[in-house]
Amino acid sequence: MRFPTLLARALFSIAAPAALVAAPMPAAAAESADFTQVQTHLRAVQSMTANFVQTDGKGRTARGTLQLKRPGRIRFEYSGGDVLLVANGGRLNFIDYQVGQKESWALNKTPLGMLLSTNPIVKGNARLQPSGNPRTVVLRAKDRSHPEFGTLILAFLRSPSAPGGLQLYGWTAVDAQNKRTTVKLSNVRYNVAVNDAAFTYAEPKKKKRG
Repeated sequence: MRFPTLLARALFSIAAPAALVAAPMPAAAAESADFTQVQTHLRAVQSMTANFVQTDGKGRTARGTLQLKRPGRIRFEYSGGDVLLVANGGRLNFIDYQVGQKESWALNKTPLGMLLSTNPIVKGNARLQPSGNPRTVVLRAKDRSHPEFGTLILAFLRSPSAPGGLQLYGWTAVDAQNKRTTVKLSNVRYNVAVNDAAFTYAEPKKKKRG
């Protein structure tokens, strides 16, 4: 399997949203200013565009563009155009045009389920994690009763001009084997017009074996 394909699939290999809605947060954490600010930011963002760089645990990278529109729609288009990840409702679809392959998952069983819901609610086994940088807010989510779901770590930068005073910098998905896939965003634009056609795609054609 080609490296861009491996990296794209790794991004969504854990079912992290269950960790975000599993159980009540401790009152002190739920009432913290930073926790509330994360909630405010997520609810304020209805659409987003960005460039991304995705890195695996071996330091290999892939680049592309991201378009997001709530509820339930996102498009990761990798440089070269052969690999695509698109959610257009209840399903997240992985397409590799070079080999003519398509896979699909229920969106709410991927790390993007919470980010793309109509009214994101950050609850469950999620907690703020010290970042060592006063300009950064880090939220870590893990379902202790289902360690196989792995961990999702969201990083935000404080930005007065961004929704809720925070800008999503990126995230890291950590699977049960402690393998990490990290996405970093740049050129982020919030609540801009995103055409619904961005979340459509051509079905891949199966390649004939020689």
